[in-house]
Amino acid sequence: MTAMGDEAAEAAEIGKHYDERSPIGDEFRDGQLHMWYFYDREDSAPLAEAVGRITRKVTDTLGLRPGESVLDAGCGPGTTAIGMAERFGARVTGVTVSRFEVDRATERALASEAGDLVTFEYGDFMALEYPEGTFDAVLALESLQNAPDLAQVIRELYRVLRPGGRLSFSDFSAGAPGPPDRLAKFMETLRLSRLPSLEEWCEHLRAAGFQIEEFTQCGPRVLGRKAKYIEAALVRRQEIAAKFGEAALNEFAEQHHGFFAPRKDQVGYVIIAARKPYR
Repeated sequence: MTAMGDEAAEAAEIGKHYDERSPIGDEFRDGQLHMWYFYDREDSAPLAEAVGRITRKVTDTLGLRPGESVLDAGCGPGTTAIGMAERFGARVTGVTVSRFEVDRATERALASEAGDLVTFEYGDFMALEYPEGTFDAVLALESLQNAPDLAQVIRELYRVLRPGGRLSFSDFSAGAPGPPDRLAKFMETLRLSRLPSLEEWCEHLRAAGFQIEEFTQCGPRVLGRKAKYIEAALVRRQEIAAKFGEAALNEFAEQHHGFFAPRKDQVGYVIIAARKPYR
């Protein structure tokens, strides 16, 4: 099989991974499959609100303006893209390799007031079909981690941005040293082949031509608050079990068991904003 064929097969496997896990995750997190943000152990925010804080923290770094064209690379079930359209008046194109996510996101868009500003497509961000310079901004919430070739996907996002266009993303990063077997379980659960440090993430962006403008490491309030996630998720457990069945919910929990294996400081969480240089 060619390298291109290998990448297509891996993208299909990633899509299957999300097709299997997204329906229940979509229900728990209101269409946002990325991480949460809890301020402290007394924070009583519902899970969807805690997840929405990450959405706002990352999208705010894009500095979106009405009418701008945005690519949501690895868009999930659509809530984030629709929110950008509603908040900023931006035109958003969401791309994902999950058939479930395309269908669910499209359903959400049709029910929203910003449906005419949002489009969802099945596609691989490793090889986008858009011409060079199509978008004013690109968002990637925990999607770069799944790229078979990280350098290639960052180059591709750079290509589809106009000069002066912005990229903002959030993703996991290497944290404090800890038991390697726990970290291996985490990475296997999320199908991660790498876990860059904050500086390594920045190096990947610079190598593609991006200029780094802002970054933060907020791991202690993200994976470091995994006990808060469990507490918030349990509030809705009975409701979601009634919709999907106990067997499906137990399988979902088993699939994510390794996610909680690392020590709370062993995995970080970075938010980085960068720009394609002006000509």
